[in-house]
Amino acid sequence: MLWPFNHFRKPRTPLRGTIEAIYGMIVTQAREPLFYRDFAVPDTVNGRFDLLLLHLWLVLRRLKSVEGGAALSQGLFDHFCNDMDDNLREMGVSDLKVPKRMQAFGEAFYGRTAAYDMALTEGREALAQAICKNILNGENIEKARRLAAYAEAAMTALDDIDEATLISGSARFPVPEKVQP
Repeated sequence: MLWPFNHFRKPRTPLRGTIEAIYGMIVTQAREPLFYRDFAVPDTVNGRFDLLLLHLWLVLRRLKSVEGGAALSQGLFDHFCNDMDDNLREMGVSDLKVPKRMQAFGEAFYGRTAAYDMALTEGREALAQAICKNILNGENIEKARRLAAYAEAAMTALDDIDEATLISGSARFPVPEKVQP
């Protein structure tokens, strides 16, 4: 039986499987060894985190144009936060320190995505500078330019795929070594 006030209920969150599939796609790409070997991304906890943030930003950017994208984006961000929380606890961070670390992750996420969004309006060199600062610790601008070219190719690839493929989590990022700066 339908209750007359069901429309006041909180909207349904996207299916957990959808969020996990999309997040899995992001994590898989961020773990691609080529980034660490050929693009000079530091193979450290911070380097891996920063590369994950770059890929998360790319997907969240694309989800803005998808029907129901706001709910998907929120679900994806929440899943990312839960994953970071779980990782901190697995690494032995105490329960008292987890909230502070999570706050730092949030600040890093919002700071980097704002920098990448602003850089997009200024062109590839600005994006390369932002990537150099945030991922490559301010060093190796040539590798940052390659990463910026990769990010632009990834944006184009994500923009070109249909919504159903994106939402299924079966979309693929471009192969990093095939992207030309």
